[in-house]
Amino acid sequence: MHMIRTDADVAAGLVDLALLDVRLFTVIDKAGPVPLRRLPPGYRGLAGIIVAQMVSRASANAIWQRLEETAGDITPHHILALSDEACRTIGLSRAKADTLRRAAESVDRGELDLDAICRLDASAATRNLTAIKGIGRWTADVYLLFCGGHPDIFPSGDIALQNAVAHALSLAVRPSPRELDTIAERWSPWRGVSARLFWAYYAREMRREVAPVLEG
Repeated sequence: MHMIRTDADVAAGLVDLALLDVRLFTVIDKAGPVPLRRLPPGYRGLAGIIVAQMVSRASANAIWQRLEETAGDITPHHILALSDEACRTIGLSRAKADTLRRAAESVDRGELDLDAICRLDASAATRNLTAIKGIGRWTADVYLLFCGGHPDIFPSGDIALQNAVAHALSLAVRPSPRELDTIAERWSPWRGVSARLFWAYYAREMRREVAPVLEG
């Protein structure tokens, strides 16, 4: 498994994707630069993805900034020290606060090794992550894609990706997650690069920032 660690890995994946599916020549041309957006594995990266679930990029950034200011550092210890009132003031929903705490407890007890999980195959890694209540496939996919560098993961539950693929491939309707999984099979073993490509395409064509990770 060739992990995606550098911009050169993304570039190599784009070359192969154009050979795998001729329709992607136009997508690559319109998307412009395709960012790597690689984040270090660990609790901080997972927490950022949990915060970004089902909210706009602007809202996620604002919540993340308040979380950093209040917690002092994004570690299991610091997150577990936050009160319910502090979480509400930060803007975390009860569900997200609970998910952050459950993940923190699993890491703190040594039940979840967020570095080692990145070295597992995608299916085993996903099972480990989604065993934590509140972490679904989207969160697991995005963590493994950006923090783990997995080359062949496609977060088909991502609305921006669904819209981007529908627009780029001139589909009559936006594909469901299951339908998008089927479409993306053609892009294996570079589905992780194809996801980055379609996020870049959507950002450029729709003029919206949609990447589901918080950087910085």
